[in-house]
Amino acid sequence: MHKNRFYVRAAAIMGGLAVMLGAFGSHFLGDVLKPEHLSAYQTGVQYLFYHVFALFIVGLLYKRYHNDNLRKAAQFFIAGTIVFSGSLYLSTALNAMELGGLGKWSFVTPVGGLMLILGWVYLLIGVPTNRSDSDGD
Repeated sequence: MHKNRFYVRAAAIMGGLAVMLGAFGSHFLGDVLKPEHLSAYQTGVQYLFYHVFALFIVGLLYKRYHNDNLRKAAQFFIAGTIVFSGSLYLSTALNAMELGGLGKWSFVTPVGGLMLILGWVYLLIGVPTNRSDSDGD
């Protein structure tokens, strides 16, 4: 499978997951979680959604400008979303079970955020700025 199709399909899977997790949070977690824990969960869902669109855009751009920077952008968006949003979901689950969240592992969430930022940086530098690199557009 071509990378651009992989990125678009990954975005579609992540989008469906975001809808399911968002619905689960709004229908089932509101009565179970403290407001601050529900807020963290919702932040995870929001960032998952944001990066669905970012990954989808990378997939579209990669078809035309297939370069290493766009590949890295996609990789950082996927990994960063898993680490950032996943750590928030895990922390929420641990707090719901009254196990105290991530504890000393809470540093993982900002690492995921840094990975997302790097994805945006690689997206920025992955789109050619010269007319000759952009097929005359």
